[in-house]
Amino acid sequence: MKQQDFDVVIVGGGIVGLSLANELADSDFSVALIERSEAKAISDDVDCRVSAINRFSLERFRQFGIMRSALAERACAFEKMFVWDQTGVGQIEFDSAELGLPMLGVIIENAVLQQMLLDTATAADNITYLCPEEITEISYPGEVSQINDLPQDEKQQVSTVTLSSGKQLNAKLLVGADGANSKVREIALIQRVQKSYQQHALVCNVRTSESHQNTAWQCFMPSGPLAFLPLFNGFSSIVWSLDENAANERMALDDAAFKIALAEASEFKLGEILQVGRRFLFPLSHSHVTDYVKPGLALIGDAAHSIHPLAGQGANLGIADAAALAEVISKARKAKRQWAAVHTLMKYQRQRKGANRLMEMSMTGFKELFGHDNALLSELRNAGLSLVDHLPALKYRIIRQALG
Repeated sequence: MKQQDFDVVIVGGGIVGLSLANELADSDFSVALIERSEAKAISDDVDCRVSAINRFSLERFRQFGIMRSALAERACAFEKMFVWDQTGVGQIEFDSAELGLPMLGVIIENAVLQQMLLDTATAADNITYLCPEEITEISYPGEVSQINDLPQDEKQQVSTVTLSSGKQLNAKLLVGADGANSKVREIALIQRVQKSYQQHALVCNVRTSESHQNTAWQCFMPSGPLAFLPLFNGFSSIVWSLDENAANERMALDDAAFKIALAEASEFKLGEILQVGRRFLFPLSHSHVTDYVKPGLALIGDAAHSIHPLAGQGANLGIADAAALAEVISKARKAKRQWAAVHTLMKYQRQRKGANRLMEMSMTGFKELFGHDNALLSELRNAGLSLVDHLPALKYRIIRQALG
């Protein structure tokens, strides 16, 4: 078998894995990125799988140069967020103008963002992109490195990834960016605590009679939150969290009946639903691993954690993981320290685990708080929303946290 030696091998070429590759592009790290599936072809049809990208993530992307891509025109800037409780009159609005910002973030199709990140990563001389490739075996921990250009005292444990093509990749640092069903996490014997919300997210694109006004709209209902996310073509991408039975019932409706049900659920905030695309269901759960790192190994993104989509923070947490991990190993290497050692990687874990756990608990708390139709709880929710809307300091502390 043909063997290749790399400093970093990233398993998973989605948004998070590609973000890490871009963070390490044009550095003195040799990087291999392994992805099972070829990128989805970009067409005029707008994908319903989208991400809300906050300002921290956008700043990272600007540094990579991806926002110079012609595909960036498919990113829809949103300037406001409007949130209300269906059971009362409580509401809150966040406006970028009041923060002195041009926008709060952008909504972009996952496939488009992935292609933009891929284009910039693969342009770097130190990035080797292997796709489509199936992993047949991962050996962790590996044996002592046989990388010949290292002094004897710097030789170290390595992982070996064997691919269906027959290639073997040796990695000083193996990174799992391979999602919720991570193979890297599995071979490292890292435990994960996962809990189902007993809900599904119903996702599709819709055209409404009223403009989305470059605003992200979110309605909290006892059955779950409903979000309308603005798209560049005037449509909106909806994410409707529903109990499993209710989700299946909505999926079974014909388009005419579904349009009526959706308009009523949103209290006609965007008017009538004029057009609806293909609908998809995704199960909702939240999870967190016990450890983000082991010697020569790290987990980022959904391989390490997942949250409820109600605030659209899932992708941003993974992008922040990638930025933090890249910074930690880059600083250690420049200081000539053992950058793949567990004591170095623990700095990444300390930076990210607490922040990610807090976001996970917050999203679960919001889901529980708004997921009941108890009259007293409804009054408290509505009073709380209205109170925060009239306390600018608290209101904009919340939104600045969401902006990263």
